[in-house]
Amino acid sequence: MHTAINTLEQSLTYIVEICTVILELFGIVILVWTAIKCFWYWIKQDTKIRLDLAQGIALSLEFKMGSEVLRTVIVRDWEELGILGVVILLRGILTFLIHWEIKHEEKALEKKQNE
Repeated sequence: MHTAINTLEQSLTYIVEICTVILELFGIVILVWTAIKCFWYWIKQDTKIRLDLAQGIALSLEFKMGSEVLRTVIVRDWEELGILGVVILLRGILTFLIHWEIKHEEKALEKKQNE
């Protein structure tokens, strides 16, 4: 019985680690793609660079936060849980600030278009 539980626990750990890496990879790909796209907008002197960059960063952070939440499944001690909690808190604060920036940038673009 112990062997079966240990095997299932190891399997869960491997699955979570693989899924965590995949989610983090998605976040990295989104961030790099957004940076390349916004650099192209900058070359063309497009006005929506800041908005697109902020939205890409926010989406990337959402994937990164998802990977951290998934990682909580396999945390074994309080120190690791504390570090993970701080990382999630910091990423949450960053996401909140970026969403605030997006809201204000959208208002600024809307105001500019109405002029």
